[in-house]
Amino acid sequence: MLPELAKVKGVHPGAILKRELKAQSLKGIELATSIGEHKQTISALLNKRRDINPKLSIKLSKHFNVEEDYFMLLQASHDVKKASQSELKKTPNIKTFRAVIFWDTTIDKIDWNKNKKAIIKRILERGNTNEIISFYGKKTISNAVKSIETRHMPAFEQNLIKHNVFVIE
Repeated sequence: MLPELAKVKGVHPGAILKRELKAQSLKGIELATSIGEHKQTISALLNKRRDINPKLSIKLSKHFNVEEDYFMLLQASHDVKKASQSELKKTPNIKTFRAVIFWDTTIDKIDWNKNKKAIIKRILERGNTNEIISFYGKKTISNAVKSIETRHMPAFEQNLIKHNVFVIE
């Protein structure tokens, strides 16, 4: 029996289908034959190389006795999760930063979302403020600056003023 959509939100439909086939001791080729689909299509779906389309969702729903949009909703949920993750992986144009700013780390491996407070501090003290402001936005920078307690470099305050980043405390 297929799981409720809420429990598998964001999972590729092929993974759910693969699990269900295993539970029913059914092979992909047998499923393909029973729903009138090419075995390559089912194989690609089970291996997450293909996405669900409306016609396939209807065929699968009839076979597994679920709502016609069950697999389409799974696909949509997976697509949203994938897009959300790729949004988190966005990075600023690192070519605009002087390499010495990130002397203690590999710049390609920085998690720009997780470490934004430290990055903002470092850039405001020593680096290319224009790129970081366009990447994070003034509101995010203002919020991060509020929680930065120690500011060692005079350039930090100067850059806040220069770029009109207001910090209301």
